Amino acid sequence: MKHNFEFTNNMKTLFIIFCALLVINITFAQDLNTIITDPNTGKEILYGYCDRQGLTSEPFNEWFEPEYESYRVDADKLSEINLNVLFNTSITIVLGTWCSDSQREVPRFYRILDYLGFHEENLKLICVDRTKDAAGTEVPELSIDFVPTFIIYIEDQEMGRIIESPAESPEADLVKILGN
Repeated sequence: MKHNFEFTNNMKTLFIIFCALLVINITFAQDLNTIITDPNTGKEILYGYCDRQGLTSEPFNEWFEPEYESYRVDADKLSEINLNVLFNTSITIVLGTWCSDSQREVPRFYRILDYLGFHEENLKLICVDRTKDAAGTEVPELSIDFVPTFIIYIEDQEMGRIIESPAESPEADLVKILGN
């Protein structure tokens, strides 16, 4: 009988731990690929945290996929990057799916990251509305004035930004930020 009682108490404890973890997970889960309607245009925009799946879903794939497919990476320029640096690199992209600069530059940047073999778990995308806001994100702390803004970090230290459009090219700007 004693063993049966201990087993029951252990099961209760495990059940309580499981329920607590489930509540914590649900509480802190971030909504991903939330679509809202732009009040100015009546068109759908992504808002808050998103990922490639959000950008490649309708209606956003109408601009993402053609730009991604047509962009030709400057492999010579990217060869100047020490690929070992990428292991300690993370990138935050703040964009507006309503913004023509974001529609042009974000797919190109994805093409470059894919070429480099950059791991998407080190990439954070935040979609903002026309006021450059995304409630529930760290956008206010990032001081975003223009989109897209690509923020490059090495070992959690900000190394540089590409704001709105590259100064030279996405590849050249990335080489300057990451060094060689």
